[in-house]
Amino acid sequence: MSEGQLDSVEALLEEARLMARMPEPAERLRLREAAGLSRAQVATAVGVGRQTVANWESGETDPQPPGRVKYLRLLEGLAQIHPAPARSAAQDPEPVAVTQSALGAAVAPDFAAQTAWRPDGLAVQGEPGPCVRCGVPTPFQSTDGRPLHAGAMCQPPAVNPQASAPAPTALPPQAAVVQAVVAQAPVASPRTAPAPSPTPARVPSRPQRRAQSSARAQAETNTLITGAVHEELERAEGDADAALQALVKRAIPDVMRLFEETRATARYQYTAYPSLPDILHKPSKREPDQIWEARPNFHHPHYSLKAPGDVHVTALDANAAYLSALKCWLPIGKLEHHAGDDGVDPKRAGVHLVTPAPWQHPHLPDPLGDREEPGALWITDATLRLLLRLSGPKYALIEAPTVHESWTSGATENFLDALRKVLAAARETALAEDDSITEGYVKAMYSKFISTMGESIHNREIQRPDWMHIIHSQAYANLWGKAYKAHQAGLEVIAMMGTDELHLAGDWRQVFTEGRGLAQMKIKHSDAKASGEYTVGRVAR
Repeated sequence: MSEGQLDSVEALLEEARLMARMPEPAERLRLREAAGLSRAQVATAVGVGRQTVANWESGETDPQPPGRVKYLRLLEGLAQIHPAPARSAAQDPEPVAVTQSALGAAVAPDFAAQTAWRPDGLAVQGEPGPCVRCGVPTPFQSTDGRPLHAGAMCQPPAVNPQASAPAPTALPPQAAVVQAVVAQAPVASPRTAPAPSPTPARVPSRPQRRAQSSARAQAETNTLITGAVHEELERAEGDADAALQALVKRAIPDVMRLFEETRATARYQYTAYPSLPDILHKPSKREPDQIWEARPNFHHPHYSLKAPGDVHVTALDANAAYLSALKCWLPIGKLEHHAGDDGVDPKRAGVHLVTPAPWQHPHLPDPLGDREEPGALWITDATLRLLLRLSGPKYALIEAPTVHESWTSGATENFLDALRKVLAAARETALAEDDSITEGYVKAMYSKFISTMGESIHNREIQRPDWMHIIHSQAYANLWGKAYKAHQAGLEVIAMMGTDELHLAGDWRQVFTEGRGLAQMKIKHSDAKASGEYTVGRVAR
């Protein structure tokens, strides 16, 4: 066997040894939770993404380079701090005693040794010999030419707890960050250690693991919100206004971190910086792109403030309209071009060039908004879905639009749902506790998340103007749905503006629940109409 073949065999054996030492997924999860570490902390230390750590703990994937060695070192360190509960005699009827003599003479660990790395990122190999740390033969070498396992992450020998602790020595750079995470892990108390179960634990199914992981992720993300509020309040020495201003300034990086945290149990990988068609690029900083978001600006032609009359109108406000609009169909990959209506698919989303049919209903706002120029225009998937619903047999309010071309990708309606639920729960708690600081902070997070995900200099982590337009359009579509619901109940829609403003004549409380919840409506107050209520008159037609 040639020297090159021998090196290849030794490399494979080393890979096998690493995987043999890797704990099972359930044990990986137990060690992290026993240490009180978050997935984000582990991911940062190991040099991988948070979702990767979640996959390793659920067993969906096995640890792979380049983070595998550091991850193994972390787990082995945590196992020393938080050993597994002792198994009963019923679980291990024939226990085998393992002694130091059975393990053989251990080589004293040399924590100052570092693995030598080639320019291509592979460990330097040489003549196999006993590792200076664990004594197990290895072809990999340290920087001074001695045998040393790749990454210097081999298992250190057992230490006598009664022996005096050796003086601390410097760790290799590759292990330093992992060792720092291990050092942060609190040591488990024997009094609080769980009693061993008389029967082996039942392995949860994949849906159960996903649900458990989702619950843990939501708990961790809730802590991010409350922790930020407490941090800024302490920094501002209790000054609520100063704390809120600081929270608003940090809203963009905070919500992006929250977004990544909620991706822990996601099923879809997304493209943060896809190549975009010209229609989604701004010609200049002052000019918008070509996408029409269907912004409503409707005023009923039969009523006017200038006409004398006694028609009582209430201006209503839809709560957290953009937060609710996070529940929408979003393209998760690179947009692909389709001619005709080939890109129109319930499982795809994007933007579409359409020629809409004329709107002929004076008592309802045009679902395309206040549009001045006729002809074809680019609209979002949210607007197209609304037009297609209204052209169907259930509504029969308009003819279906003609689709000329589309830019779409495979889509999901639940992509941002985890983020929406976390923010909605934090908002609900803040309202119940009359916590205006957290309420304002949450509002800044979801509003800035949407407004900066396009071509913005304030958010460099994502560039999806198609998402921004779709979410805006979804908010308008949701408001249109409320207007239609009021109209069906016999109320007159006097005006509809923006994403949240709906003016109705009639007893609106028979249609909507009053309150500040996401599914509720409240009276809109402004400087012009302090009470949110006014009268209009009928215009002769």
